[in-house]
Amino acid sequence: MKFIVHHTDGHARHGIIETAHGQVRTPAFMPVGTAGTVKAIYPEQLRSMGADMVLGNCYHLMLRPSAETIAKLGGLHAFMQWDGAILTDSGGFQVMSLAKLCTRTEEGVQFQSHIDGTEYMLTPERSIEIQSLLGADICMVLDECTAYPATLEQAQTSMQLSMRWAERCKTAFAKYNNKQNALFGIIQGGVYDALRCESAATLQAMGFDGYAFGGLAVGEGQAAMLGVLEATMPSLPQTCPRYLMGVGTPDDIVESVARGIDMFDCVMPSRAGRHGLAYTARGTVNLRNARHANDPRPLDENSPCAAANQYSRAYLHHLVKCGEYLASMLLTWNNLFFYQQLMAQLRTAIEQGQFAAFRDKFKQQQMKGDIAPF
Repeated sequence: MKFIVHHTDGHARHGIIETAHGQVRTPAFMPVGTAGTVKAIYPEQLRSMGADMVLGNCYHLMLRPSAETIAKLGGLHAFMQWDGAILTDSGGFQVMSLAKLCTRTEEGVQFQSHIDGTEYMLTPERSIEIQSLLGADICMVLDECTAYPATLEQAQTSMQLSMRWAERCKTAFAKYNNKQNALFGIIQGGVYDALRCESAATLQAMGFDGYAFGGLAVGEGQAAMLGVLEATMPSLPQTCPRYLMGVGTPDDIVESVARGIDMFDCVMPSRAGRHGLAYTARGTVNLRNARHANDPRPLDENSPCAAANQYSRAYLHHLVKCGEYLASMLLTWNNLFFYQQLMAQLRTAIEQGQFAAFRDKFKQQQMKGDIAPF
């Protein structure tokens, strides 16, 4: 993997990540393909709207159909018919949040599947093996997502465990690496700046292809999240991609790009679509609300996305209220298109040295609300 920064504007960066499955333009938003698919959307739609990379979920795929099965079928790219890049998470977050019973030790995490109660042991070594079997372009180290809120002592203990696991992941990666994939370290430390900087320094001493921020957007609020980024970013190398995991809202993304983040992922746009919420240039539109029942306007007549410019709000409201599958499909299409368009606009603004102006205009537009006429 290679990362090249082509343009900077303040701390914001526009670049290219070179992977075995093509280029990833940054800033980049990765749609989340939990079980080998981004819900309610076709792979070719993702490509056409500008997505270069998707995220695969180690935890869900290890449970079914299993990493070994996917490997026998040609790897995750072939399995899900996606020819772009894939980043896989380590499975640690889902183990902590979804497993029926979960016991953490120095060795790893023993847990029961949320599906059928089968017992598994996820270690740093096994996590890397699974991600390698899947054929990920970018693998993530196994870490412990520090709970929020956490005391300084709790955050320190958790962070130090994650650092020991990261070192074991790096050793395992050297064994399984096919010289075409990359490994990212994950910075932990809660909302404590000193711990975050210590974590970043520890990971840099080990040497990774990129550096991610874990354990944020878990309830600490945007101001605290951005404060962590501001405190930690000077500790990171300029030559590696920076990834903010599980983030987030459009405003979170714009503000994080302003602080030097290159990569994002979040279930928010697809999950919101399945629950009747649409993202537009003028803010969110809740299609469950009765006031849309007789509204002939599209979501956004100026959007190039057919889901946004061809279907009336009244029709979308009707689909949502009836629980029709098409509601999820159209709104997920609209939302992911909006996110990809936002990333393209950010890249252009950085390239042209107009990031600050774009940032201000974006905030103003988002505050107008969906009732205002176009």
